[in-house]
Amino acid sequence: MNLYKFAKNAVAILFFPLYRIKIIGKENVPKEGPVIICSNHISNLDPPVVGITSPRDIHFMAKGELFEKRFLGKLLLGIQAFPVRRGLSDRNALRKGLEILKNGETLGLFPEGTRSKTGEIGKPLAGAGFFALRSDAAIVPCVIIGPYKAFRRLTVIYGEPMDIEHYRKTKVSAKDTAEAIMNEIRILKENHQK
Repeated sequence: MNLYKFAKNAVAILFFPLYRIKIIGKENVPKEGPVIICSNHISNLDPPVVGITSPRDIHFMAKGELFEKRFLGKLLLGIQAFPVRRGLSDRNALRKGLEILKNGETLGLFPEGTRSKTGEIGKPLAGAGFFALRSDAAIVPCVIIGPYKAFRRLTVIYGEPMDIEHYRKTKVSAKDTAEAIMNEIRILKENHQK
């Protein structure tokens, strides 16, 4: 068993009962081909939660500083994370993300780029739009709802893949495409909080 599978199983055993995780729409994640899962970001625990609830193995970007710590860096690489320098246009990270999609794999993104301190969905950076426009990946919006509190319900919802072919053909900007993705995440949240 590789490190990714081992870590996914170990985290799932701990998190599912602790946060009473409920998954909705798992079937909306395509079984094959390139996929970008775009989620809101409310906690440092979001990547492992999306990781254990997704039916696909996911590659996440993580801030570059984490890879400078030797043990942690090796661990992150072992669980398919790759470094990104925040606040800069990191060409290596962009290339790595496109390579993952070209290989038909799954890229996990938090379009806001940083955690929301209020829990409200914020403004996205252009990154999610860049990957959506430069690949032929299916874009799956995802929303995490609920507090990360022991034995309180945490719900993870996967929406239907977005049709962004129009954005690709009409050369819509990466920023506007990211806004459209974020809006789908917002709608997903509103529809499940009623």
